Amino acid sequence: MDIVERFINYTKINTTTNKANGANGIMPSNPAEMELAKLLESELKALGLKDVKRRENSITTAVLPSNLSYKVPTVAFFAHMDTSLEQSNDTKAKIIKYEGGDICLNEELGIYLKKSEFSELENYIGDEIITTDGTSLLGADDKAAIASIINAMQFFAQNPDVKHGDVVVCFVPDEEQGLLGAKALDISEIGADFGYCLDCCGIGELIYENWNAGDAAVTFKGVSAHPMNAKGKLVNSLLLAHKFISMLPNGEAPEYTDGKEGYFWVKELAGNSAKTVLKLDVREFDEKKYEQRMQFLQDLAGVCAKLWGDGRVAIKLNDRYKNVYNYLNNDNAPAIKTVKKAFANLGIIPDIKPMRGGYDGAVISQKGVPCPNFFTGAHNFHSIYEYLPVKSLRASSEVVKEIVKLTALK
Repeated sequence: MDIVERFINYTKINTTTNKANGANGIMPSNPAEMELAKLLESELKALGLKDVKRRENSITTAVLPSNLSYKVPTVAFFAHMDTSLEQSNDTKAKIIKYEGGDICLNEELGIYLKKSEFSELENYIGDEIITTDGTSLLGADDKAAIASIINAMQFFAQNPDVKHGDVVVCFVPDEEQGLLGAKALDISEIGADFGYCLDCCGIGELIYENWNAGDAAVTFKGVSAHPMNAKGKLVNSLLLAHKFISMLPNGEAPEYTDGKEGYFWVKELAGNSAKTVLKLDVREFDEKKYEQRMQFLQDLAGVCAKLWGDGRVAIKLNDRYKNVYNYLNNDNAPAIKTVKKAFANLGIIPDIKPMRGGYDGAVISQKGVPCPNFFTGAHNFHSIYEYLPVKSLRASSEVVKEIVKLTALK
C-alpha cells in the first residue's frame, strides 16, 4: 500500500482524545483509538513483523527481527494514535496539486488556506498537498508518523536483503492530554538502546530539547464573614491568591518569553472568599533552573504562610516530564548522531530547535530509552489549516529507513 493511501485511511478513524475519560483513568480515552490500534495490529501482522501485541489500553507494539549475524543497537520508533481536542469533526482529507496562491478548503463556508498567512506554502508550489475540507483537523499529528513508520516496515518486509538490526515500533494513545499513553508504557517491553518519536512539523525539523515541566497547586484558606460585620474578621482567600501572584517575577510568563526562556504560567484561579486554589505551570529547559523555579514557589508559599498565619497557604508541587536532553547528555549521543547522519545522507537540511512543549519522548527518555523527535512533514498542528505535503511525508519515512540501515552498520 502506498504511504499516502495508508495515511488517508488512518485519518478516516476519528481518534479525538477525550479529556474527561482521560481524567478518569480511561485508556484509550476514545474507543476509536482502539479501532485504529486493531487496524495497526492487523497491518503489522500482515507485514510479517513478530511479537505483535495490542494491549487493553490500546498500546500496540511489534518487532522487525534482525537479519544480521552480528549484534547492533536496537532502535525503536514511536507515534501516538489520538488527535487533539481543538476540533472533533470527522476528517475529510483530500489531495490537491498546489499551483500557488490561496487554497480553497471549503467554498461553501468560505474557508481558505491563505498564502499571506502561511508563507511557507511557497516551498510546495508544484507539489501535492493533503488538506481537510476546513471543518476538522487533518490528524497528521500524529497519523502521518504512523504512516511513515508502517511504510518503512513495509519496505524492509518487501526487501529482506537490506540489512537491519532489531527494530521496535510502538503506537500509544492519548498523547494530547499529558502524554498519558507514554506514561502507561512498560518500557521493559521495548528493549531498545534508543528511539525516535515522529511528532514535529515541517521537513527537516529535529528536536532533542524540550521543557522540564512541572505544576503547582497553591491553596489559600480565608475566613468567611458577612460583609455587614466583616471588619477584623473576614480574610479573603481570593485576595491572598492575588497577592501571591503579584510576587511572581515580572516578565517571566509565556506571553513575554520565547526560545529557551522559562516561565511561570498562572493557569487557573478558582474559589471564593473562604478558599481559593491557584494552579501554575512551571517550565524551564535547564534542569537546575527548573529546580530553582520549583524551590522559589515552595519558598514563596512558606514566606506567605508566615506572614498570613499558619494554615493560610498550602502548596503541592508536581513534576510532569523532563527535558529529553537530560538523558542524551550531549550532541554526540548515538540517537542524535544517527539521525543527523540519516538527514545528511538524504540531503535533508536539519532544522534543529528546542520545543517549548513536551512530547512522548520526554517520558520515554526518562524511563530509559533516549528519544529525540523528528518531522512528520505536516504544518499547522491542532488547526483546521493543518496540511501535509506528500513529498515531506515520504521524506519522513525515508529517514526512518535510513536510521534503520545506519544502525545495521558494524
